[in-house]
Amino acid sequence: VAFDPATVRNENVAEGEVIKRSFNESKIYPMTSRDYWIYVPAAYDASKPACLFVCLDGVQYNAPTVFDNLIATGQMPVTIGVFVQPGVVRDEEGEVVRYNRCKEFDSTDALFARFLEQEVLARVEGMQTEGGKTIHLSSDANDRAITGASSGGIAAFSVAWHRPDLFSRIYTSVGTFVAMRGGNEYPAIIRKTEPKPLRIYMQDGWYDVWNPIFGEWFEYNLLMESALNFAGYEVAHHWDRGNHSIKYGTLAFP
Repeated sequence: VAFDPATVRNENVAEGEVIKRSFNESKIYPMTSRDYWIYVPAAYDASKPACLFVCLDGVQYNAPTVFDNLIATGQMPVTIGVFVQPGVVRDEEGEVVRYNRCKEFDSTDALFARFLEQEVLARVEGMQTEGGKTIHLSSDANDRAITGASSGGIAAFSVAWHRPDLFSRIYTSVGTFVAMRGGNEYPAIIRKTEPKPLRIYMQDGWYDVWNPIFGEWFEYNLLMESALNFAGYEVAHHWDRGNHSIKYGTLAFP
């Protein structure tokens, strides 16, 4: 992947604000706690709803810097980023006793989409920035993108697949479309289902991981792309020499 200057902090570009929050009262995933971050670009005007970008596993791809640069040059619209960690369950001493990431991200049902809509985005909508701006998010799915890497990649796809009214744009990096919790069934399902209003960009490496139980990650990314093309989706990809790492997904991100 060629170097993109948007990945590097530009001192002449105003930085957006990043707000950190914690959420410990989920009714959809009981007993879990998690952190999430909200990025608000300097150019955000509270009188107009902003586009929305949701990223799983927290702040990835150096996204705030990339957004600062691309918004400043007009290469992308004013966009608010919401970066969500998967949940963990802690004991009374605060020690982690269970990681909920696989259940939340690798499951192919609509539960995580409902969680994002009802328990995350509902909290972000109407939130105040330090400068007193009220956050308003566009409700147009075409103004909304969702992304993730590895298990976060399949989670991003599942959210948009079940709720194309919430998100129409998807970016996946080294997506785990394998037989962990049914992700391997997606290619056949995609081929047999009427196309949905989704646009997908996929990144993976030829040397991505393989597992004798779950399968080969890169092979299943190829099968996903083939099925999406067959079904008539607008799909693009970047295949590289990477392994199961977000490195090349970060380089390709701008």
